[in-house]
Amino acid sequence: MFSETRRLSSPSGALLAYHYEEALAPARATVVICHGLIEHSRRYQSFAKSLSANGFNVYAHDHRGHGESCSTHAPLGIFALSGGPDKVIQDVLAMREVARSEHPRLPLILFGHSMGGLIALNAAIAYPQAMAGLAIWNSNFNTGREGKAAKFVLALERMLKGSDVPSSILPRATFGAWGKSIENRSTEFDWLSRDPDIVARYAADPLCRFDASISMWQDVLELAQRPMRKGALSPLNKLLPIHLVGGGQDPATRNAADVRWLAKRLRHEDFRNVTMRIYEEMRHETVNEIGREQAIDDFCDWINGVARKASHS
Repeated sequence: MFSETRRLSSPSGALLAYHYEEALAPARATVVICHGLIEHSRRYQSFAKSLSANGFNVYAHDHRGHGESCSTHAPLGIFALSGGPDKVIQDVLAMREVARSEHPRLPLILFGHSMGGLIALNAAIAYPQAMAGLAIWNSNFNTGREGKAAKFVLALERMLKGSDVPSSILPRATFGAWGKSIENRSTEFDWLSRDPDIVARYAADPLCRFDASISMWQDVLELAQRPMRKGALSPLNKLLPIHLVGGGQDPATRNAADVRWLAKRLRHEDFRNVTMRIYEEMRHETVNEIGREQAIDDFCDWINGVARKASHS
């Protein structure tokens, strides 16, 4: 486990729980981690230690409505009573300020997995000068017709039941469907990883066993759709290094088709520094998959390239 839990009062009103892993080798960059939906930052300890061993400081916080972070208006499963996406972004920028104040001379990389990737891209758009590089792993921005249907269903559920009770439909359409898509599965969570120890620990973790509210599902959908609207990406520097990763057996991204879609979309928008790696045998959690060492080594190589360019600019 991380050695300690630190606390940060965010301008959004949340008291964020976060963890810090100091670089063991001479520090070359700082990485801020955004975790996924219905999980928490402690699950990234092994990943953080690998990054630390390669010379990167790491900060990982629990998003509002997740893990050990707390707010009067954001219990587990709820981002906020209103304005959830913007408040989540505010929290990321608050963590960025902590990282920058403690390591002012190092380039900062914003990393996001799954929902965390949605948050990371939105944060980069909102504050385009705040990061030297952006890593988006296992995220789906290609919502299409399914996104329109989900928006309709959530609006109907909200009208009938209220906003801050669990959705009865979205979990079955996402987590449930992804779990059933894995052949010869042992558990409903096998879609996350082929590593049975990772799956067992996830299943036993009380901070991964809560229900996301209708409002949280709506906020996540907004985070996925907002950057893909016309002109939304325009604040970003076209030379911003962007690192995309997908798993070839990940049902949450249609076996990485949605990651490839995002790469194509970014390149069509004239982003000139987009790299993409698809690990064909991996499922959803690349950082917790069998063979993750190769993906992490590749990521470290990419960060080193970003750091070198930042030092010469």
